[in-house]
Amino acid sequence: MKRIVSVSLGSSKRDKTVTARILGQDFVLERIGCDGDVNRMMRLIAELDGKVDGFGLGGIDLYLFAGGRKYPIRDAVKIASVAKRTPVFDGSYLKNTWEKRVVLDLHRKNLVDFGSSNVLLPAATDRPGLADALEPISKRVLYGDIVFGLGLPIPIYSKKTLNALALVFAPMVVKLPFKWLYPTGRSQEVQSQSRKYARYFEWADVVAGDWHYIRKYMPEDMSGKVVISNTLTDGDVEELRNRGVKMLVTTTPEFDGRSFGTNVLEAAIVLAAGLDPRTLTFSQVDRVLDSADFAPRIVRFY
Repeated sequence: MKRIVSVSLGSSKRDKTVTARILGQDFVLERIGCDGDVNRMMRLIAELDGKVDGFGLGGIDLYLFAGGRKYPIRDAVKIASVAKRTPVFDGSYLKNTWEKRVVLDLHRKNLVDFGSSNVLLPAATDRPGLADALEPISKRVLYGDIVFGLGLPIPIYSKKTLNALALVFAPMVVKLPFKWLYPTGRSQEVQSQSRKYARYFEWADVVAGDWHYIRKYMPEDMSGKVVISNTLTDGDVEELRNRGVKMLVTTTPEFDGRSFGTNVLEAAIVLAAGLDPRTLTFSQVDRVLDSADFAPRIVRFY
């Protein structure tokens, strides 16, 4: 049985270990949160290197994506470089392929009426597959990378504009301390009391993308909205129910009450398919997904 450990910058309160069968193979999937401590994260990777079959890089991405380009995030590259023998996965391949499939399948089956929906995507450069899928089929998409990532009141309503701004901002942004851009460690447990971002959520019919951005900034009233995300715990699901969300879709499947991050599922898929992580391509992963024996979780609250 292969063992995959997601070493995460996130809160240790969200840790979980399960066994799962993926593409005909059995895995132990484990998530270990380091509470925002980069040094602890690197020490843990060094200790487990060569002793586990795959690492998931949790709570941080290796790259931002925009305009067909990828921008390496300096902090993430430093952390991943500690692993010398065990391959490291950050979920980028699934974010570019599987998440796009999920949205298009929801649209094709009329499970979500994107055509009449305003969609909030807090971080499009983190979820390129969602961005690619949503713009052609949605009434309007708000890309919140500058709003949520940099704290500036500059909503973006087209991928063309997003890509143009990324050419300017991304090379600088990826060199900043990651904790400036994204909730890490215990900050994931604290919800913003500010109404600064409420209007973006109130405008939206569908909120899609990274759960920690969504959870940190969403208002108390989420009545009638659809949320498309992942890495939710049972408690997170109940919280959405209490806030009036109509439907939840987790792009990764549920294992023992928890949807793990794309980094964990990506590691399992690549290892189960026998692909070489060093030469991996989006098209290889996409072909493997044609025979995927898992599905997104859909929860209808009412």
